[in-house]
Amino acid sequence: MRILNASGCLDALAAPDVARQLDAFVTKTVTPLPREGSAPPRIAETAHGMLNAIGLANPGRERFLAEHLPRLRELGPPLWVSVGGFCADDYAETCSNLEDIEAIELNLSCPNVDEAADSAAEIVAACRRATGLPLYAKLSAAHPDVAEVARAVAAAGADGLSLINTLRGVALDRRLRPALARGSGGLSGPALKPVALHAVTVCGEATGLPIVGMGGIESGRDALEFAACGASDVALGTVLFADPGAPGRVRTELTAACADAGVVNPEDAAGLRKSPETQRKVPA
Repeated sequence: MRILNASGCLDALAAPDVARQLDAFVTKTVTPLPREGSAPPRIAETAHGMLNAIGLANPGRERFLAEHLPRLRELGPPLWVSVGGFCADDYAETCSNLEDIEAIELNLSCPNVDEAADSAAEIVAACRRATGLPLYAKLSAAHPDVAEVARAVAAAGADGLSLINTLRGVALDRRLRPALARGSGGLSGPALKPVALHAVTVCGEATGLPIVGMGGIESGRDALEFAACGASDVALGTVLFADPGAPGRVRTELTAACADAGVVNPEDAAGLRKSPETQRKVPA
């Protein structure tokens, strides 16, 4: 099981030592044109996690390819580039310009942009035609049937899934006004973990695709639970803001958690969840 970062939760160029702890680094989402993102304040703490309304702030495709990507390659970890846009052609054109990276993550689920993108399956199909690189579709658990979406993107050519993105939420300040300038934002952190575990379970059962599980992972035990539900890899998000050493710590704790569970590798944990003594059907 590899440990990655959730897109947007780590600036590798500003914190290269943290990035080098990872088994692969996932970039912030790249869009065709530069985006300043949402107005501040755009991050707020809550009792159960963090709200953000960054709004896909990024330098745009041209500058990313010319300036940022070459510097990221020098850091060492394999690179995943997160790709976004507002129609299938936006995604596909960016994908066609990417090479010499490990994978592309298609951000199909950002809660902090208003423009409606094309359907997830249409975007994946367009990107599949544009590149031979592995494509991971990042989906939202806000969909009433995320397993149905997973099946659709799998049929369209996705090689894997990233589950899950943040869920939309609101926090109020002491004056009972929205803490974020945008009003609502994406909730991340511990509150997401049960939702993410469900999404990983049902999407894994629906597709059989490799899954990068994320959402509230703070410890090795958390990572092992994602493995038990079918994740092949995990990504750390909110925890990186408070604990830059989390990748190394979680990796060490994961070894101990496997020993406590009586398994040699995280992959073996899926067998425990599916054993006759413990098996419970998870409704979609």
